Amino acid sequence: MCIEILQQTMNATDRFIVEILKNCQTIAVVGLSRNPSKDSYDVAMYMKSQGYRIIPINPYADEILGEKAYRSIPAIPRSIRQTIDLVNVFRPADEVMPTVVDCIRLRKKCLNPKAIWLQAGIINEEAATRAAEGKGKIGVVMDRCIKVEHKRLAAVGKSSA
Repeated sequence: MCIEILQQTMNATDRFIVEILKNCQTIAVVGLSRNPSKDSYDVAMYMKSQGYRIIPINPYADEILGEKAYRSIPAIPRSIRQTIDLVNVFRPADEVMPTVVDCIRLRKKCLNPKAIWLQAGIINEEAATRAAEGKGKIGVVMDRCIKVEHKRLAAVGKSSA
């Protein structure tokens, strides 16, 4: 993993995003809906179709997109938790901090996740700063859609799409 991912914070550059898209193959999606008309479902389905492994986080679902769903990051079995490279968050900005805290704890134990991606419209500077600081130094992308970025960067030949 490129060290830049560990040092990058809130100002996500194309280079940083490309590093995430190339090096993060297992994505836990916090707030993944069972409803196919919701953005979280559409984005996760797209990322899965591009070869990424999706781990749904939804306390009200047993399975989404053919994958076992979990109530929270800590509820995921350890062997699977250790493989999470990226946590993609579809929760309101004021509900992001608990997920960031879970990610920091996980990173201290197994060096993952490498990054947290807050979807378009989700901005929480305090949570992003907390993730990016300290021993864990988790990269953060805020207020961008991973599907849109993946397609955009693939169109210009920068992504692994």
